[in-house]
Amino acid sequence: MGAKQSLLGLKADDFRHPLDLAATQSLKKVLGLDIAIRTLLGSIADEFFYLNNIASSVLVGEKQLPEIHDLLLESCQILEVEPPQLYVQQNPVPNAYTFAMRGARPFVVLHTSLIDLLTPQEIQAVIAHELGHLKCEHGVYLTAINILVLAGGLFSSVGAILAESLRGQMLEWLRCAEFSCDRAALLAVQDPKIVMSLLMKLCGGSVKLAPLLNLEAFVEQSRSYEDISQTELGEMLKKSQTAQLSHPVPVLRAKEIDRWASSPEYSHLLKIRHRDYNSKVSQGEWRNW
Repeated sequence: MGAKQSLLGLKADDFRHPLDLAATQSLKKVLGLDIAIRTLLGSIADEFFYLNNIASSVLVGEKQLPEIHDLLLESCQILEVEPPQLYVQQNPVPNAYTFAMRGARPFVVLHTSLIDLLTPQEIQAVIAHELGHLKCEHGVYLTAINILVLAGGLFSSVGAILAESLRGQMLEWLRCAEFSCDRAALLAVQDPKIVMSLLMKLCGGSVKLAPLLNLEAFVEQSRSYEDISQTELGEMLKKSQTAQLSHPVPVLRAKEIDRWASSPEYSHLLKIRHRDYNSKVSQGEWRNW
């Protein structure tokens, strides 16, 4: 694998998954609360999370875990995202998350158990996935829906019915949004095997087992999952299985990223953005992060 290409002028819609685009547009029509949420809760949530993170996590920087800090900066440069704060938090459950409300102080949190499980390149893919939420401004709509769901459950039976109807749409949107963020991860590491390996380890990895896992066998497993949709019963069972999940199942995400990495769309995006980058660099217009 050669040097990574920086993607000057990259926009969220350049890589946003069509399902994410459709689901986000649908949420805008239903909710119409993005401006209100930013205005009323942005600063409160910002201070709450900042206090929690600064008190119980390690803030990554030039002098603290600099290797991970470098992965963050490189990903931000490629994806054209201003670097958020990055924290490492002690937790036995492999996970990462971000607070992605525009206008507030953005941050990403990585659990220690996730770092233990992954290679440096896979850690970068996780960071870039979370940066994808920032790039696509996913957090505003997620916050708005969560508030509506909580309010509906607290105030009335009618509100509870409304909350339940929104819950299904919220989870569907979240699953769609994850596909876009996986694409952001691929654009940062520029090797689909790294992203698929990460997903494989989230499926069945451990510190002991991770080096023994076979990526080709996992990709073949993803094809078997896809084949289930060939029957009406199989498709019904798959929808039932995923209806209450916040993320698509890892085998489906691996298959989807493998498909996009082989697409003319992905190749064209790397080619056109890299060409623009080289042109700008020759003119001295590229900024340092």
